[in-house]
Amino acid sequence: MAAVSKGPVALALSSRWAKPVVFALGLAPLGWMVWLGLSGGLGVEPVAEAVRQSGLWALRLLLVALAVTPLRILTGQAGLARFRRMIGLFAFFYALLHVSVYVGVDQFFDWAAVWKDIVKRPYITVGMGALVILTALAATSTNGMVRRLGGRRWKALHKAVFVAGAAGCVHYVMLVKGWQYPPFVYAAIFLGLVALRYAKGPVAGWSGGSVLAWVSPRRHEGH
Repeated sequence: MAAVSKGPVALALSSRWAKPVVFALGLAPLGWMVWLGLSGGLGVEPVAEAVRQSGLWALRLLLVALAVTPLRILTGQAGLARFRRMIGLFAFFYALLHVSVYVGVDQFFDWAAVWKDIVKRPYITVGMGALVILTALAATSTNGMVRRLGGRRWKALHKAVFVAGAAGCVHYVMLVKGWQYPPFVYAAIFLGLVALRYAKGPVAGWSGGSVLAWVSPRRHEGH
């Protein structure tokens, strides 16, 4: 029987260079923000702009991580699953950077002021809630934690990624003053991904499937 040949996309996804390329792409927004900061490109309020940019990249990468499974199923490119964990962890990284710049640079580690903001400003409360969830997901993203928790409990925990995604979108909508469409575009994308989570269709492997994991046990990633 003749061997089944892989297409160019599948070969690229399975290449040894694919993960380093995705890793470099994940660091690119950080490099761009550093360059803007050094060159004065962050505007008249560089700290506020750094907070905004890092938060946006956290939300973007979280949505990309959630989109991996439906894209894998719709395109038939199983190799996409290899990158879900990395993209999810980059989303956490930028969320942590977002909060770190706010706490360390904007508030100068004035914990009383930070706590006052969390209590007084609902959008900060919601955003901090999203970070707590992402921290729990990142901390349990290793194969060792999958074994310790057991597959069922691990999957149940990682369904919280949708709560984090919703909180991130709400945080953005509440943060923006006046009527501006970008936050609602992100929210619409998130709602579309949630709809796909529950969608059932003729695509093989879709019925009963889910987009519940932003990171997956290694055995599901094609390693």
